[in-house]
Amino acid sequence: MACISVQCLLLLPTLAILLSLFTSVESSIHIYNRDPFREVGNAYLVSGGSEGVASSRFIPPPRRPFRSTAHDGLSYIRFENITFWRSKAAADQHPTMAYNSGLVQIIIFEAANRDNIGGSPYGGQRSICCTADLAKLEGCKQGEVIRAPSVTDANWPMVLNVNFKGRQLSVQLKKKEVYIKKTGMYNLFFISCDPKLKGMKVSGRTVWKNPDGYLPGRMSPLMKFYAIMTVAYILLTAIWCLQYVRHWQDVLPLQYCITGVIALGLLEMIFWYFDYAYFNNTGARPVGLTSWVVTIGATRRTVSRLLILSISMGYGVVRPTLGGLTTKVLLLGITYFVASILLNITEYVGTINDIAGRARILLVLPDALLDAFLILWIFTSLSKTLEQLQAKRSSVKLDIYRQFSNALAITVIASVAWIGYEVYFKATDPFNERWQGGWIITAFWDILAFGLLCVICYLWAPSQTSQRYAYSDARGEDEDEETESLCKETPQGDIGLIKMDRKEGSDSSDVEDDTQEGKRE
Repeated sequence: MACISVQCLLLLPTLAILLSLFTSVESSIHIYNRDPFREVGNAYLVSGGSEGVASSRFIPPPRRPFRSTAHDGLSYIRFENITFWRSKAAADQHPTMAYNSGLVQIIIFEAANRDNIGGSPYGGQRSICCTADLAKLEGCKQGEVIRAPSVTDANWPMVLNVNFKGRQLSVQLKKKEVYIKKTGMYNLFFISCDPKLKGMKVSGRTVWKNPDGYLPGRMSPLMKFYAIMTVAYILLTAIWCLQYVRHWQDVLPLQYCITGVIALGLLEMIFWYFDYAYFNNTGARPVGLTSWVVTIGATRRTVSRLLILSISMGYGVVRPTLGGLTTKVLLLGITYFVASILLNITEYVGTINDIAGRARILLVLPDALLDAFLILWIFTSLSKTLEQLQAKRSSVKLDIYRQFSNALAITVIASVAWIGYEVYFKATDPFNERWQGGWIITAFWDILAFGLLCVICYLWAPSQTSQRYAYSDARGEDEDEETESLCKETPQGDIGLIKMDRKEGSDSSDVEDDTQEGKRE
């Protein structure tokens, strides 16, 4: 059942992935395509990006050409073809030969120094632009952004001025690189304090680079993490395949599905590593590759949950099929897959900035509700399965299911605790100043899923007794107990001899004696 659902889910996004496989989008390279300035307080601004950037290992000498590469140890924000456009009506308000007919300022500041931008006259609302009152109090220049120098570096926050001349409709900033000397969360804004420039737009792009490549600071550790997880999945795959090959004649349908989950997990880790490695080396994130990896991830999560639900219902161990529940399980799986892939595409494909609060809630909420419903269904089914096994006194299967239920309970408790920590982490860090440790929020869920998969692989590993433990209603409980004792205390070669003796023995009294002897053992 679960194996069939894997094939069904993989067919859904295939066309979309094939269409976008060879296209790419710039991500650490922030692109502005005639983005309009919006009014905020007494200023007009456009957000140019926000990223964690580590300090440069060295700063190139001034006035000396330096050819930058992805791994040259430099950290910088580079401005390329930044052009500001104003309306003809705004340009016509100035003389043709005016030297300065409009000022646009580019502000770069560290999140820790955010209070160095703006001011508040007489304790009122904070203003970005300098007014007549603030010019007297703060000593700023009227019509410009209020900037107080940082205690550690008087040149920061960094301000770059761009002036319109005469009746120009557009003005371009020369190519420039701003080198980062201090590790921090940096913010970039294009700001104008001139009301005549209302409705202005900006185009061009900025390139944000860390010492080891173009990956944003909070993503950089994830590349190494996915390399480690790839090795872990390879080891799990090797161990599972060894058992699979040794006992291939006794493999159950349930174990086919576990094999599929392991394969999906391995593919997901490999593709995530390549996605981050390509991004780090080029600064561009291919839409096709990222779409493919988030699709594999959504499929893996969906199939994993359906597998856990199926095991909890006794599929492959207590019952051969799910019967009338198959349709409901598949419908839930498809719904969860759609909710999961929508969240992942919005969060990862072609973007590096965090999703806005409302947009994230709209996408996370369906996923969270489906997870809660699945957990409730899983534990309800697991409770019924445990009651059945206890009533039939199937001690071997009961022990396995108790271990599984304990592992599942620990996983749920750890998940709830981590969700609480994640909420606390984000609530107490609204400006992402703790970005260097943010990668663990994502990594934890992959580690937890891998740990639970290892437990399932341990409990239901292929063995020579797999078929004998298949379905409790297909064999008597006495035979299960006898099989358990033979497996524990009898060598492999003797098992076959005892089975042959039982089959070939014609005297019923001999069979009863053998059975009683097996029980005593």
